[in-house]
Amino acid sequence: EALEKRNIPIVFCTAKTLAENEYYRKEMGIEDPFIVDNGGAIFIPRNYFSFRFDSKIKGDYCVVELGASYNVLRAALTEIREETGFKITGFGDMTAEEVAKDANFSVEKAELAKAKAYNESFIFDEPKAKEAILFDTIREKGFSFTHGGRYYNIHGKNANKGNAVTILTQLFKKEYGEIKTIGVGDSTNDIPMLKAVEQPAIVKNKKGTWLDLSLPDLYKADGEGPEGWVEVVEKFIILSV
Repeated sequence: EALEKRNIPIVFCTAKTLAENEYYRKEMGIEDPFIVDNGGAIFIPRNYFSFRFDSKIKGDYCVVELGASYNVLRAALTEIREETGFKITGFGDMTAEEVAKDANFSVEKAELAKAKAYNESFIFDEPKAKEAILFDTIREKGFSFTHGGRYYNIHGKNANKGNAVTILTQLFKKEYGEIKTIGVGDSTNDIPMLKAVEQPAIVKNKKGTWLDLSLPDLYKADGEGPEGWVEVVEKFIILSV
């Protein structure tokens, strides 16, 4: 609400899908651009900016695609599974009910999480010692990856939150001139985003600890999750005005 009163855009930059982002944006009344699938694409509401830019029109959005398509990623994951013999189970191999049970959320939210377009989440049911082989194989095939919590993700080579944030920042600067970007995160997936903003901030994760990260001007919020996010907003926006 405080950000809305000041006309400050709130840009979701998450591993979540288009469907998940739309669900939460509607719930919160947010109409700003957002970044999906760990930087796989930027979705910008049509006519949000006053100028044209390189994008694809998809429904109500101008879409800047950075990542490979879901079908390409699924095919790559299948190849990796067959070549290595690793036990790999993608969200595309699971029903919504199975995803819901594994991730401990509702079937409705599982349906949203399965609606991927620019990445594929998967379970790697092998000893941690085999991770290096998995990661090397993904790189050799020309893709990138992220790992947060239980799930691993395979992406297109150029898809990451940092690249997406940099592109979107340039669009905002073209529209508004000089701006200040503040990024808030709590996991390794957020590091590229935090490196791409002017003011990086981290909040405590569910374990009550901070991400192991060293950046100039990095702010460490005392709060966990939403509480930490509010702390960052108060410090750098509300109290600084």
